[in-house]
Amino acid sequence: MVLQRTEWQHRRDRHRARVDDLIGPYLKERRRGRKHPVIDFLFTYYASRPAHVLRWHPGPGVVLEEGEDYLRLRGYQRVADGVRVDPAYVATRVGALAATEALLRATASRTARLGCFGLHEWAMVYRTSDIRHDLPLRLGSAGTDAVVDEMPLRCTHFDAFRFFTPAARPRNETELSRERQRSDEQPGCLHATMDLYRACFTLAPLIESDLTLDCFELALRARELDMRASPYDLRSLGYEPVPIETAAGRAQYVREQSAIAADGESLRSAVAERCTQLLEQVRRDAREQPITGE
Repeated sequence: MVLQRTEWQHRRDRHRARVDDLIGPYLKERRRGRKHPVIDFLFTYYASRPAHVLRWHPGPGVVLEEGEDYLRLRGYQRVADGVRVDPAYVATRVGALAATEALLRATASRTARLGCFGLHEWAMVYRTSDIRHDLPLRLGSAGTDAVVDEMPLRCTHFDAFRFFTPAARPRNETELSRERQRSDEQPGCLHATMDLYRACFTLAPLIESDLTLDCFELALRARELDMRASPYDLRSLGYEPVPIETAAGRAQYVREQSAIAADGESLRSAVAERCTQLLEQVRRDAREQPITGE
């Protein structure tokens, strides 16, 4: 598929406009050096940059007419009709593609669990004065500890569990580890859904930017619920709390978590399928390589 310059530039500009609609004000404040305890996570924790969201990639199999600017980026090559993702570069990412595919398909194979109520953030400040954000706790330290004391911890995501305080870790129903991650991940987890964005940008330019931005938008929704249900008071930033210490708050959390999990199901399938297609293409290319020598 060859995209004429006017067409791919239109798609690129449309992509950037969509990013601006999502986080334009945030990016302006970020350029001024101002921090944001909710949105920063999608960049600082994931070691991502705004460029990963802003930059438009067409995905493999698409040739950009007069797309020489893309030759400055990793993974592109010049061909007769323009510039495209280099199949040889795709072959260098087989390990990452296979690992991503395996994790996403294992996660998708399980039933969503919706009873964690976002308590992982509470477990990170349980019985400690070393809180992770420069924000007040809605219930104070004693009130926060009391919620954890009264409710079971059912976290299934190792990258959240590893930040639990020493007092909270034994309270989780499962001792999580990196080695068990593929066995423990499940599609109801907000962080497993946020990780779809990481999967996309770490595989760039092998994942088209429309899909990456879909995953980023869902990650943003998941992160907002993550923090609204946390022990922190974010009302000064315009975020109303989801008070999971109450029955009504837990019901609200499950409703919003369920909607995010449902949207994550289709995106998880799409990212996994891209990985599968690329791995199959690499295998086909390897079989078709001419045999040299005697």
